[in-house]
Amino acid sequence: MSKSRLPALDPALVLAILRVALGALFLSTFFENLGKDLYTSKGYAGLIRYYIQYGHAPALWKQVMGLMAAHAAIAGPMQAVLESSLGILLIIGLLSRPAALVAFGFLTGLWLSEWGIGWYWELLMPMIVAVSVALGPSGERAAVDVALARRWPQLPI
Repeated sequence: MSKSRLPALDPALVLAILRVALGALFLSTFFENLGKDLYTSKGYAGLIRYYIQYGHAPALWKQVMGLMAAHAAIAGPMQAVLESSLGILLIIGLLSRPAALVAFGFLTGLWLSEWGIGWYWELLMPMIVAVSVALGPSGERAAVDVALARRWPQLPI
């Protein structure tokens, strides 16, 4: 491999590209869901009830989803803030690794919610990207984290 003639990017740059792509996924999903009114109480509760009725999530997770549906007036807007914030943070590279870790947790919950409804790999791939960004040096290139680390090197970013 070391004698390959194919150009290879720096791994930190590859993770930065994946970080921005993951952020774009969250931001585009936010706007799509906003257009479908899925952050309103009625829209959010309806989607969650659909997951409960037709999905094959574990019973405990269905109880959690039921709680979310019952509090859709709060949970829907909170999810909107979460998705849009994760998108922005990942795209600009601010708190990249913690944002990617939260994204992984969120995507894992969504994966469980959609169990048996969608294709298993459609959320597993972004989950793998999120955990890779969380574990790797994704904030070392093209990121606000770089500027913050230069200004305040003692920050654990």
